[in-house]
Amino acid sequence: MFTGIVAAVGNIATVTPLPGGHDAGVRLVIDAGGLPLADVALGDSIAINGACMTVVEKTADSFAVDVSRESLNCTAGLDSVGEVNLEKALTLHERLGGHLVSGHVDGLGIVRKFEPVGESWELVVEAPAALGKYLAFKGSIVVNGVSLTVNRVEDVADGCRFSINLIPHTIQVTTLKHLKVGGKVNLEIDLIARYVERMLSVGKDVQG
Repeated sequence: MFTGIVAAVGNIATVTPLPGGHDAGVRLVIDAGGLPLADVALGDSIAINGACMTVVEKTADSFAVDVSRESLNCTAGLDSVGEVNLEKALTLHERLGGHLVSGHVDGLGIVRKFEPVGESWELVVEAPAALGKYLAFKGSIVVNGVSLTVNRVEDVADGCRFSINLIPHTIQVTTLKHLKVGGKVNLEIDLIARYVERMLSVGKDVQG
């Protein structure tokens, strides 16, 4: 589990195809930036742009993960060199500063607006229609591994658009500063919303 509070901005240094041809995944070597790795062991989980990955190699200041083709097809930002948001798995003695995050990307959103508003920035993302029912005013959403609060929700023809206010601190300490209109972002819906939707839907098909 994670919190969606980015601990450091790292950098994908190399992307190496794994054996197996086109259907195989890649191995990423990531410079950890300011993320301490002394307590990280092989097999531990680290969220990379919101996607939970397993450490398969480690040095004092870098680590490697293997990303399957399926994961590459379902995420953005894990197939090329560049900056990434990093967070180590949550331990029981740490503060839950964001919200409970599983590190499983539920879908890809498209940035529709990213503009400064006063000292902050307004981010508008269009989510797939299937995720729209999980988005609510003042609810939580994870964008590229960052726990954020939804300020506005609007259902549109092909999906659901939601607006977020990014304070200067979030811009400074995450990769969200690099977002571009039309670009894709990794989305994870709120864990509680997922279970509420499931509980409300149980039995509907049988009754119908």
